[in-house]
Amino acid sequence: MKNALVVVDMQNDFIDGALGTKEAQEITVDTAKKIREFEGDIFGTLDTHGEDYLTTQEGKNLPVVHCVYGEDGWALNSEIMQAIAETKGNVHDFCRKNTFGSMELAHILAKEYTGEDVTIEFIGLCTDICVISNVMAVKAALPEAKLVVDASCCAGVTPESHKNALEAMKMCQVEIKMK
Repeated sequence: MKNALVVVDMQNDFIDGALGTKEAQEITVDTAKKIREFEGDIFGTLDTHGEDYLTTQEGKNLPVVHCVYGEDGWALNSEIMQAIAETKGNVHDFCRKNTFGSMELAHILAKEYTGEDVTIEFIGLCTDICVISNVMAVKAALPEAKLVVDASCCAGVTPESHKNALEAMKMCQVEIKMK
């Protein structure tokens, strides 16, 4: 049995920056602890935008400039970076993505784990946008993999949308771990 952890968008702008929330700040310590203690492969995503963000479809629907490549808001949170440096796991390069889900991540995981007995656990931000998008992309790429979302290491745009996303993933045969 192989184990993998996917850390979704634990970046400054989603924690205490342009789109930060109290809930995102509250999960940072538990998320860092999970990364630090994880034994297995660790993958991740980085929301990545350019100066033209406001001209994109996403930017027109969410007109808050965030995660611009190279800026402080784009960087992983310092607690998360420290946990990655201290982890027992095997850290892979994080995928930069300019949209909610990463097809690159799904392809990498499919190449790595097709035909394997694997559990892939997801943590990060935002449950109701990027976490659910990445979980569903990986579910399509690896339909026989066991997918798990640790709800205590995720936060949504709002507590209600976080819960709704967890319920939607549960309906798609994703295990939801509650604290």
